[in-house]
Amino acid sequence: MEDVGRAVCAEMTEFGVTWWLAPAMNIVRNSLSGRNYEYYSEDPLLSGKLAAAVVRGVQETPGNYVTIKHFAVNSQEENRYYVSSDLDERALRQIYLKGFEIAVRESAPRAVMSAYNKINDVYCANNRELCTDILRSEWGFDGIVMTDWLSTGEDRTDEAECLKAGVDLIMPGGKKVIKALLKAYREGRLPDAALLRSCGRGLNEITGS
Repeated sequence: MEDVGRAVCAEMTEFGVTWWLAPAMNIVRNSLSGRNYEYYSEDPLLSGKLAAAVVRGVQETPGNYVTIKHFAVNSQEENRYYVSSDLDERALRQIYLKGFEIAVRESAPRAVMSAYNKINDVYCANNRELCTDILRSEWGFDGIVMTDWLSTGEDRTDEAECLKAGVDLIMPGGKKVIKALLKAYREGRLPDAALLRSCGRGLNEITGS
């Protein structure tokens, strides 16, 4: 799997890609899930070990980075923008987060992509416990967290709450996202500290510091 990562790295270099939006490592819970072909396993230990090996293979060449995804408990495509994955702490920790934890601790991926769904009725990208307390404080992740594409806006994830939760990039960006963040900032719903923290982490990755 490290050799697979090295092969991906070679293609990234050839095509000028800095961030690989992979590997996807959610648990294969439902056989009808539309993205099972991307995921490694129904076993969190196997998923974590395989992903960690791929990450090491890609990132052993400076300037090439991975984005492990979709964080977390993303197990279905049906109603993916609004579904809530409801589960207890034990199942969350021992099954759905364990693979991510292994990958973070053993290979230090430079980015994590949050999932579309909610966990116990809180959107992943708005979940500070998930994106900051667990990922950063417990596991020691020091890279950037980005949303999945078009996660925010309308009746979905709130842009300001993303930054407050520990998300650094709202993808794919654009005028609507900028407008929403400026509005939240002017209304006092987006503190300076949250904005500067996310901007700082993004700049650190760009500059390699």
